[in-house]
Amino acid sequence: MSVYSNSILRRGLLSASVLAMGLGLAACGNSTGERALSGGAIGAGVGAAAGAVTGGSAATGAIVGGAAGAATGALTDADDLRLD
Repeated sequence: MSVYSNSILRRGLLSASVLAMGLGLAACGNSTGERALSGGAIGAGVGAAAGAVTGGSAATGAIVGGAAGAATGALTDADDLRLD
């Protein structure tokens, strides 16, 4: 495996793990609006970090992560969270 292929593999694995962690945290809140807001904020932070670490654009990562987090938060209901 070449150095270039190894670098791409590392970036892909890092991006996938950061995305999975971000989506797992995206559903924090009691109401749909709170979950969408917190999911968007967490997703934007995780996306910006992933973009910066992988050599991509932090702004693009924040936009994509924020959208994915907000959508995940909005689509998750309180029964899925089991906070009680």
